Amino acid sequence: MQLYPPSHYDDAANGFTLLQTVPLAAAMGAEIRGVQVPSMSDAQFEQFKAALFRYKMIYVRDQNLTLEDQERLTLRFGSFGTDAYTKGMPGHPNVQHLLKEATTRVDRVFGEGWHTDSPFLATPPAVSLLYGKAIPPWGGDTWWSNAELAYEFLSDGMKQLLAGLRVHMTAREAIRLTVRRDDQGKEIVGDMQMVLKEQEEMIRGNFHPLVRTHPVTGGKSLYVDTIYAQGIQGLKDEEARPLLDYLARHVTREEFMCRLRWTPGTLVLWDNRSCMHKAFNDYDGFKREMFRTIVNGEIPA
Repeated sequence: MQLYPPSHYDDAANGFTLLQTVPLAAAMGAEIRGVQVPSMSDAQFEQFKAALFRYKMIYVRDQNLTLEDQERLTLRFGSFGTDAYTKGMPGHPNVQHLLKEATTRVDRVFGEGWHTDSPFLATPPAVSLLYGKAIPPWGGDTWWSNAELAYEFLSDGMKQLLAGLRVHMTAREAIRLTVRRDDQGKEIVGDMQMVLKEQEEMIRGNFHPLVRTHPVTGGKSLYVDTIYAQGIQGLKDEEARPLLDYLARHVTREEFMCRLRWTPGTLVLWDNRSCMHKAFNDYDGFKREMFRTIVNGEIPA
């Protein structure tokens, strides 16, 4: 099964002269070698960004980043995006501290379940950046799936059926299934204390194209997941649900996936407009500490 032609992975053909890409899987994902994030030149950053759009997810190992380094890199892509779940860190309101202590035992962790980040917003995040500081010796892998490739593998008839449909992205089920309160009455999502800023707005959500077009590459991708996609404009729930269930299964077929093993000092970036991702809770007894920033996106089209 040839997902892409060989030239898709060829650095010389892609104009990558200031860095090296090492594909993680045939479907998506690549390690970037030959860069140190804090000192990337403008020319090197442009190739770094182009690699992200080509591979949907890229990662760099052995980075010793400060919060300021991560903030500066985020701002090279665009303005900070809105995080609906947390209030950020003291002095760094746009950095989300994702921490699970070794003593924490929960059934679910934040980010579990296939999703794209905060699609219920009017302008969902474009790019997410996640830096791993403390990493368990095993477990805690993250999966991604290529929603653009999934769209390409649909039949022509299905593509025609989906054209013009708008999906209702809402946090209704995410809040219902994952939010609980601790002994002090504070809201907990999975393993993390959260500040749900505007629950009514999150539940109301927004309608976005079920097939969205990337504003830079022009690529078309399925904008559907198992967490937030809860309806289709103009259809009854019983009409929309079978279609959404099928698309959610299709977009997360194993052929379209990659899986990352984290190591300390790994920085990962992914394009929420063209891929889905999920976390996995299999590292009880070990500390996992990460820092996330997001780049503001645009109204999906």
